[in-house]
Amino acid sequence: MKAPILTPLAASLPSTVPFVGPETQERAIGRPFEARLGANESLFGPSPRAIAAMAAAAADVWMYGDPELQALKAALAAHHGCRPENIVVGEGIDGLLGYLVRLLIGPGDSVVTSLGAYPTFNFHVTGFGGVLHRLPYLGDHEDPQALIAAAHQHRPKLLYISNPDNPMGSHHPAETILAMRDALPEGTLMILDEAYIDLAPKGTAPVIAPDDPRVIRFRTFSKGYGMAGLRVGYGIAAPELAQAFDKLRNHFGVGRIAQAGALAALADQEWLGQVQARVAKGRDRLAEIAQANGAVALPSATNFVTMDLGRDGDFARATLRALTDRGVFVRMPGVAPLDRCLRVSVGDDAALDVFAERLPQALAAASAALQATGG
Repeated sequence: MKAPILTPLAASLPSTVPFVGPETQERAIGRPFEARLGANESLFGPSPRAIAAMAAAAADVWMYGDPELQALKAALAAHHGCRPENIVVGEGIDGLLGYLVRLLIGPGDSVVTSLGAYPTFNFHVTGFGGVLHRLPYLGDHEDPQALIAAAHQHRPKLLYISNPDNPMGSHHPAETILAMRDALPEGTLMILDEAYIDLAPKGTAPVIAPDDPRVIRFRTFSKGYGMAGLRVGYGIAAPELAQAFDKLRNHFGVGRIAQAGALAALADQEWLGQVQARVAKGRDRLAEIAQANGAVALPSATNFVTMDLGRDGDFARATLRALTDRGVFVRMPGVAPLDRCLRVSVGDDAALDVFAERLPQALAAASAALQATGG
């Protein structure tokens, strides 16, 4: 049998993934990382109540999970003061972005986003034949005015912004997001990716009516709730859009254990408060490490700190390689001029101790490597 015949669109796509996982890198270097600080996971873990709920649900894993996710949707609706009809649940924000793009984007349809912003969204758009219009950051922030201007120029079906932002950790106040919503052209849906909102300062989350048809908000249990490996995200949208996901979503994609864990985690807001405090402390520690090594820690509204190394992308990439060689997993923005930075997740004391020890070694190794090659 010959190889499967791909569609022309699929055949034209590069064989790439948005992120190279730490496990892939560990296989390449032949040993595990000593400090896993690159994927913005929560090293503080999930609520003990969530762990207990998942353990209890494991005995019933022979059954499929509720395909309507009724209990979780009801709890999320109560948490956000909306109706279950406003909620869609899926396999993380990544999965939900894929479903949304599939619902709305066909070949040639325009989409506006920021150059250097979350690459998984771009991955989905190109996968369905959409045309990306990417606007540069303004300093270390996504540029709301430029995004809106591009929306009026290109009349996209989707405009994407994350608040707080990945990979820079910056954020805009709620008023800025509301002004963007009010300035959208007719026919453009704003995707508000709030993956890190649980870790952001007060005043970051705008008050948006759940029935507002101009915006869909995405949130996750991967960051503040510490369950990245569970893959549970959700969207808040007008019922017509939220229910449209039923046309094509994987109805059994969020399993029984995942539903039980997310439901228990949502109920344990005290644990989330403890994580928020530990994240704030970890950001302070990372800022101290950056300063001690001649770098600048950018203000962060997330569970990571982006460090400006003060040179260019070549130096940052060399530093990243040197850290990998020394058993430390971090990441960096992929687009200039943002690629002058490293992005380091907040970790526990043990992981941050390793990073503090290895960073000066990596910086020295990067400088020596570039000098040797004339860089």
